[in-house]
Amino acid sequence: MNQTTTLIGASLIGLALAGPISAADRHTEVIAATCMSCHGPGGKSLGTIPSLVDLKQDDFVKRLQEFKSGKRLSSIMKRHAAGYTDAETEALAAYFASLQ
Repeated sequence: MNQTTTLIGASLIGLALAGPISAADRHTEVIAATCMSCHGPGGKSLGTIPSLVDLKQDDFVKRLQEFKSGKRLSSIMKRHAAGYTDAETEALAAYFASLQ
């Protein structure tokens, strides 16, 4: 068995042990990836943009709601927040809180 075969086998075993991922969880991971393009890998900022993993879930939700309503100003974040449902906002908040 070569190293590639061993790595593939180990990966498949890891996925099987992790259990099935729901479509909702997969959707959250996909939209979280768009957040990470600006807010850094794993939501940990590498620059001046705030880190998402530093926010409590309630603060995350509140900020996105404020962007969505226009109470908190940002042209880019207003557009992003406006595209998320309340359920997606809650799921993103839980996702980034889980990465702390």
